[in-house]
Amino acid sequence: MKKLFYYITITAFLFASSCKDVDREVSILEQFPKEVSQFLSQIEVDPLGSYEPIVTVQKVSENMVKVRLEFDIKDTLRQDDWQLGITPNFKPDFHWSPHLTPTDEHIIAQHAFRAPALIVSGEGKQLVVMPDIDLLEKGSPVKWYMDLDAPKNRLTLGLSDYKVEEHVLYKRKEGAVYLPQKLEFGFTLMVSDQQEDIENPWRKPVAYYWKKWGGPLYESGQPLDTDLETYVEHTYNWAFTNWEEAVWQEFELEGKKVGAPAFIVNVTQSPNYPGEVDQREFLSIWNQAWFSSLRSASGLYRYARRTGNNALLEKAEMGKELALSFPQNQGFFKGLIAAEMEEVTIDGQTYNRSKGWKSHYFGNSNRNPYTWDPKMAPYHVLDMSWTAYLMLTWYEDLEKDPRLLHYATTYADALLKKQDEEGFFPGWLSLDTFQPMQHLNQSPETSMSVTFLLKLHELTQDKKYLGPALKAMEAVTKEIVPSGRWEDFETYWSCSRYGSETLVGKKVERNNMYKQNNLSMYWTAEALLHCYGATADKKYLQLGQRTLDELLMTQAAWQPPYLYVGTLGGFGVMNADGEWNDSRQSLFSELILKYGEELNNGEYTQRGLAALKASFVMMYCPENPKTKEQWELKWNFFGEKDYGFMMENYGHGGITDEKGIGIGEFTIYDWGNGAASEAYNRIRDHFGSDYFLNLQNKN
Repeated sequence: MKKLFYYITITAFLFASSCKDVDREVSILEQFPKEVSQFLSQIEVDPLGSYEPIVTVQKVSENMVKVRLEFDIKDTLRQDDWQLGITPNFKPDFHWSPHLTPTDEHIIAQHAFRAPALIVSGEGKQLVVMPDIDLLEKGSPVKWYMDLDAPKNRLTLGLSDYKVEEHVLYKRKEGAVYLPQKLEFGFTLMVSDQQEDIENPWRKPVAYYWKKWGGPLYESGQPLDTDLETYVEHTYNWAFTNWEEAVWQEFELEGKKVGAPAFIVNVTQSPNYPGEVDQREFLSIWNQAWFSSLRSASGLYRYARRTGNNALLEKAEMGKELALSFPQNQGFFKGLIAAEMEEVTIDGQTYNRSKGWKSHYFGNSNRNPYTWDPKMAPYHVLDMSWTAYLMLTWYEDLEKDPRLLHYATTYADALLKKQDEEGFFPGWLSLDTFQPMQHLNQSPETSMSVTFLLKLHELTQDKKYLGPALKAMEAVTKEIVPSGRWEDFETYWSCSRYGSETLVGKKVERNNMYKQNNLSMYWTAEALLHCYGATADKKYLQLGQRTLDELLMTQAAWQPPYLYVGTLGGFGVMNADGEWNDSRQSLFSELILKYGEELNNGEYTQRGLAALKASFVMMYCPENPKTKEQWELKWNFFGEKDYGFMMENYGHGGITDEKGIGIGEFTIYDWGNGAASEAYNRIRDHFGSDYFLNLQNKN
């Protein structure tokens, strides 16, 4: 079919309430307030078959309009792609979208619509385009999408089926069908020429989404309204009673009893599973930026102390002892301990099993650019700084164990020697030479070391840690924050490896964006808040809020009808992956709450609590009936002894359905139920036992 554009004149109904019988030919832009139309060059609208849309424009404010298009489809229509293009009348030098579209074939599928927006700015102007999710909530015969083409200066909204390629990018797919109906599509435009909006392009869209959708949903009880203590009890009952044989690992190192939950367990290890156990990955315990047994142990310690449970307190102490048992070499230390694996054959089938802890070895995370072998993996500075920081927070909050402070200080003194002239700390260090390797030596992973050094300065009052920390923060705010270069180990060397060979340090030209991961945003927003606390310099708070708002664009501000678990408050991961409700939200929640307290911003407070609550949404238990149904559709043997089992995220592969697609097969205690429970216990300790109740009463 020949492609047509209706952008000069479109049939529109204006002032429908007073002029019901009048219609005339009028440009869409003529309907806009001048304050909005002066930011636009043109709006192009594809036909849908032979049907032209009826367009209505509603002025929301001087700088915002809502546009709706209605097609009155009389016959069954097949059309693979329909789109609407918006061209600014300025040349942007800043572009933002929630997902990468590196070629004209790619789209931002509605699966990535957490707080969907396209944002561009330049020449003192900003334009924000947001799909009308009020309409999308009602359902659509064909999936919605967006696209951002920076070289062509075109922002696109459209309708098309899609397929997943890479991990995870979306492409249009043939086969869209429209039955006879009145089809509505719409979007909101927001414009500004205010410097504060250009400097923080996410604040107003973030606030708009929460005020219109997120806040009301939160106040209605979403994503869940059960006492969080119930989920914590499920977690610890699952890990240390019903699944204890698979989860809890206890052994001796150098004559010392240590222990922690296994890094990962899967559904074949359920007491209800009818077949043989087949371990998904090597038996191991990690102290790494994701999977931190020390973090989880601190949460267990808080819970055991609060409830007087000495058995759990002993297990928490064993987690601390394990972390202190990792040998230091010139101040540096490895990130995991693992057991050797073997394959066993039972009735002609091969299964993965461990050889037990007598075969243990120390290694590092295999999520790196160099090797999948944890024995050969290099030291990761990020992992070491995170673990050392957790030792300091344990020392500060839980026990004044001098070994924790000594271990962290020994590492800090070694770390300072690795800072480069600009202020960055390296990514990875060679196992043999302790010298920086070739990847991410000037990245936002540095921000974690800033937070660690500032905490050490706070506890010791030794100024030798303060100067390097602030110098490192200056490097990140100069080189990373303005350009959005949020590249870290997860961005390229986990499950989403798109661009790992060609994009590191480079933008996707078509989008004028880097491949980005929100962990980097979190570390940086946290480091900036610590810098503000250490110096009282408000520039850190302002930059911190800007970074936090960018992070919050990856938080779900609504409940899509095409996702079959609660989503409000949950986080995605990056602009080339598919997760919803990812476990990182439990890590993010207290930071968001702290910004809420510091800025007296109730939106942040609600968002932080929604993130914490979302951390438990994926748990298999009767308190989560929608999620429980999805688990049982996928794994029909699940039962009461599995209450507490929790996948780290939902819809990871970019596809979901009502029959269980999007539900996983494993639990990572330290990046799932154990991590969520730690966050709850920590926030309860820091903010007080009445904090949740008081906020609920206010709402």
